[in-house]
Amino acid sequence: MQSLHDSMASITKGLRYLTQFGMTLIIAFVIIDMLFPETAGVIANLGNIVGQFSKEELSDLIALLLFLILFRDKKVDS
Repeated sequence: MQSLHDSMASITKGLRYLTQFGMTLIIAFVIIDMLFPETAGVIANLGNIVGQFSKEELSDLIALLLFLILFRDKKVDS
């Protein structure tokens, strides 16, 4: 049972690192897009996503923000 727990912990840790890497790339592309407009297209895509949330319901946006707050509170173990 301990090996299953260790396996799940390592998978979770790997996915958390992968997610943080993806978020770092998004931030880097946003900065590149701000410095050199329309290079990466990330800002336009983020605008489209936010626009979809505002078209649907505000509750979707609130749920996403709560998820991000809860996700950021968890620290990655070294």
